[in-house]
Amino acid sequence: MKNAIVTGGTKGIGLAISKMLLQEDFFVTITYAQNSLAAESCRESLNSISENYEIVKADQSSKLEMQAFVNHILTTKKSVDCLVCNAGATLRKSLLETSNEDWENTMLVNVNSNVYLIRDLYSLIPHSSRIIFIGSLMAIHPHSTSLAYGVTKSALHALAKNLVKSFEDTGTTVNVIAPGFVETEWQKGKPQYIRNSIYGKTAIKRFADVEEIADAVKFCIHNAFLNGSVIEISGGYSYT
Repeated sequence: MKNAIVTGGTKGIGLAISKMLLQEDFFVTITYAQNSLAAESCRESLNSISENYEIVKADQSSKLEMQAFVNHILTTKKSVDCLVCNAGATLRKSLLETSNEDWENTMLVNVNSNVYLIRDLYSLIPHSSRIIFIGSLMAIHPHSTSLAYGVTKSALHALAKNLVKSFEDTGTTVNVIAPGFVETEWQKGKPQYIRNSIYGKTAIKRFADVEEIADAVKFCIHNAFLNGSVIEISGGYSYT
């Protein structure tokens, strides 16, 4: 059985991806940062699909927790055949509101921790594996109140393209899914007038379902020639 890792995989987009990978017959290691209730809810949701998973606490803002997670994978797995870097930190602050700590923490979670994870697990990534980053439409369309988030997601997109060379001649592909607005807990909590404003800028006039993002990840897994690509799943945002 092949092994997959989904960071931040206990809710929202990550949970949908975890479910898809179980249905694709992977053993899935799922990480979460702090929300133990979401982890338990995830467990209940996945048990109806398969028992081939584990949930591990690994906060990507903690270098110690991430090193412990790496050690866990190195000692329990013979390969990492699919790595979905989904975990991320959102920061809705303008330039003048952003502290040094805010900026550095967002960079650590969204970019640096992924670099360290791939570097430290490199020996377990066999030929013809799949590395998939969950980026963001805000890396493509800048947003004034999400400066650190947009910049770090832009860096994540660039990281994927540069990693293509690190896996050259191995058959391993590295791609990015860049979602627009998705029906997650974060978006569902927005006032309706803000949601309506976003609908007005989106040609399909709705948010994406999490399963639609998981479908794009599935496409990346099955298409061996797709490499170094950033796939926008935006519903035609800004086209109206």
